[in-house]
Amino acid sequence: MSWIQAASGGEAPKSYQDPPEQRKVADPAIAGRMVADKSANRPFLAYKEYRLQQEALHAAWVERMKERDAKIARGEKVGPPERDPTEQHEVGLAGLLKFLLYLILFTALAGKFFTGSYTWEYESKWTQLKTYWPTNQRLFSERVLAQHDGSVIGRPIYLAIDGDVYDVSKGAAYQPGGSYAILAGVDAARAFGTGCFKTHRTHDLRGLTEKELNGVAHWQKFYAEHKDYVKIGRVSHPPIDPASPIPEHCDPKKEAAAQAARKTAREKKNAESDHKEL
Repeated sequence: MSWIQAASGGEAPKSYQDPPEQRKVADPAIAGRMVADKSANRPFLAYKEYRLQQEALHAAWVERMKERDAKIARGEKVGPPERDPTEQHEVGLAGLLKFLLYLILFTALAGKFFTGSYTWEYESKWTQLKTYWPTNQRLFSERVLAQHDGSVIGRPIYLAIDGDVYDVSKGAAYQPGGSYAILAGVDAARAFGTGCFKTHRTHDLRGLTEKELNGVAHWQKFYAEHKDYVKIGRVSHPPIDPASPIPEHCDPKKEAAAQAARKTAREKKNAESDHKEL
């Protein structure tokens, strides 16, 4: 607006000048020039000072390298080459791993501060140290496994499914009188597929349908990924006699369907065998 005031005959305002008491410092960009040491100029001044220091360090390094080359030319012994102190270092794999470590530590500490939990109150099997460093894996016999059925107070409660043994002591359902207490102390893999918890307390999976086998696999995954149940070993079973009868299903309709399916499978197998003989 000063040009309007000047065109109308008024006196133009004076240009801005730093207060006389403002401290002056040398401008690192222009020799002989002084600039005010005010907050707006300080970042620029600090950066220019840093650049000048870097240039001085690099120039000194260049001179040392020239002296080293001269010594080599004269046949004198020299030490390993000195690295340029102003060279920018690449992050690299070690730097990336260091950054990830700091990020994990920062995230854990922030979770502890805001939620009281290093894992931000997220609980799963994968946040427990014993998942990665199991220290109590062992091989059980069926007799020893049966001693951990919850009948003895203070003794841990174990459950097995298709050979894998889990400590389920934290589960209320496996305590004496619980809804799944019948599964404790035994490998009842068949029951997990058929639902016959009273009559199929066995690891024998012969004759199960694809749907029932998928049910067993589902429960295997359930125990393997549960945050409270930890795998502690394997149970050793005696071999199953192939000639022994397959356990009957607790549902008569499903048992009839299973027998019909097995009969069809036997007839198909016999027919294929007769065809090969011909």
